[in-house]
Amino acid sequence: MNQNKFTGGIFVFLGACSFGVLSTIVKNAYKEGYTLGQITGSQAFLGMVILWVLYFLHSTLFKGKNSTPIKHPQIEKNSSSRPTAWWKVSFAGIFTGLVGIFYYQCVKLLPASIAIILLMQYLWISILIEAVVFKKKPHKMQLIAASIVLVGTAFAAGVFNEAVTLNIKGIGFGLLAAFCYAIFLIASGRVGNDLPVLKKGALMITGSCIVTWTIFPPLFLFDGLFFDGLYKWGLTLALLGTVIPPLFFSFGMPRTGVSLGAILSAAELPVAVISSSFILGENVQALQWVGVLLILSAIVLTNIKFRRTPRSV
Repeated sequence: MNQNKFTGGIFVFLGACSFGVLSTIVKNAYKEGYTLGQITGSQAFLGMVILWVLYFLHSTLFKGKNSTPIKHPQIEKNSSSRPTAWWKVSFAGIFTGLVGIFYYQCVKLLPASIAIILLMQYLWISILIEAVVFKKKPHKMQLIAASIVLVGTAFAAGVFNEAVTLNIKGIGFGLLAAFCYAIFLIASGRVGNDLPVLKKGALMITGSCIVTWTIFPPLFLFDGLFFDGLYKWGLTLALLGTVIPPLFFSFGMPRTGVSLGAILSAAELPVAVISSSFILGENVQALQWVGVLLILSAIVLTNIKFRRTPRSV
């Protein structure tokens, strides 16, 4: 592995780890008495402010050398000369706002180690959406990986552990989060790739903020709660969930390549389970770790490239 690929891999890995600790932070915010609307609303607001400030600073300091659009081989084939309308990018960002709302509600109702497992169901949901909506027939390896994910989920969620009691509403919110995440990933890969990374991220988080504030009006900005301590949680979640991961991914993915990058980004799963176990004190059983390993193996299977050896005549 060359130095460039190694450096890119480190950034992708750190970005995934950043995502992985979110559920633990949200659990602690709930313990301090903050509500779902306050947590998601402050995160979206501060994330939007930070990304727009970064974008305008970058545009000013590097005028004429603005950040380059996101490059992807499949995207470049279908790219048109007309720039993407800003509202399309912001609309795609609505789904990341919904992911936050549904996922954080799931975290409230279920152990953090279970919530992240439910979110990972986006792996097979995205395959299903592409097959139904875009008529994209899944590869054999994708079907195998999806089956492994479902089996791994049964283990990781503690289905075979009588001591684990699962909240039905929590499961529902977790699957809704996974569904919205799958839509977001598909939309993100198809919309706004001609825009600079910072501008695309700022537009998306703007859409996220709009939908979050529509569902939960930002009363915390007027009742003094924001400056009384909520901003600390909002800022932490904004940095670790909104700012650092996309920036690190946008830097690292082009250097590692999509396949290796996707495998490294799966670090989010074990990090979330480990942090919930060591920081929150959640009891993660051996069978649950087996499930985590199965899901990770499915991610690897869908992203590795097998070399075909020529047949001898």
